[in-house]
Amino acid sequence: MTPQGDVQVVDVGGRPVRLTHLDRVMYPSTGTTKGEVLHYVTQVAPALLRQLRDRPVTRIRFTGGVDGETFFEKNLPASAPDWVRRQTLRAAPGADDEGKELTLPFLDDLASLVWATNQGALELHTPQWRVGPRGGVRHPDRLVIDLDPGPPAGLDACAEVALLVRERLRADGLACLPVTSGSKGMQLYAPLPGRRRVMEVRAYARDVAHELAAAHPDLVVAIMRKELRGGKVLLDWSQNHPAKTTITPYSLRGRERPSVAAPRRWDEIGPGLTQLGPDEVVRRLEEDGDPLA
Repeated sequence: MTPQGDVQVVDVGGRPVRLTHLDRVMYPSTGTTKGEVLHYVTQVAPALLRQLRDRPVTRIRFTGGVDGETFFEKNLPASAPDWVRRQTLRAAPGADDEGKELTLPFLDDLASLVWATNQGALELHTPQWRVGPRGGVRHPDRLVIDLDPGPPAGLDACAEVALLVRERLRADGLACLPVTSGSKGMQLYAPLPGRRRVMEVRAYARDVAHELAAAHPDLVVAIMRKELRGGKVLLDWSQNHPAKTTITPYSLRGRERPSVAAPRRWDEIGPGLTQLGPDEVVRRLEEDGDPLA
């Protein structure tokens, strides 16, 4: 580590990474600093990097902490080190910037991950598809259904609905894995062999969501209209669109208190389910390993 005024330059896997303002408070409610955020990221890096591999990363940056200004960033800034992997892709149809050429970063190694974290990128969002070795966009390798509770429904209701989704996907030979979002709800991810086109996967997720909404109308809704969602759990199938991203498992969230998009075991999906913070996620990884590995 080489001090340079208010900057520290650290060697991360042979890459020089500039770290700044390590004592900046990122979560005022808990006093959690940027240095502590970086410590969490390095602790979970093996698991987090598996989720990020070959997926372009959209970052939500909180440069002054969660109470400060927020930046939603797709493009790689010109100031990024030249060793951060990048690729130019056109924004997918249906995106706000449809057809525009974007220079997208891939946080495939610890140095790139530490660099992005130092930039205030607490939240890392990724699509359901990866880029192949020759740069082409592959078919999605996972299906996602996002469970979003409408007040007064909460995480207990999400857990109940998650079990219904699991059984419905099982009927088609798909195994899904639960991830509490670190916010209000949770996501269910079903690994795919990558043979189906993205819009086929999206249509399948839509059909499953509407089928469950019809079978459980007092609990489940598959339409985003707010007036229909009170006290129910929205099965958001739209996240399978090629232009959409979801919070990456093991990423922090930019909420009042530090919380994590945390992979869970099915035996804990039930009443009393809570979101998890970084210390608990690290402990679980050390003691139980990565449920997504």
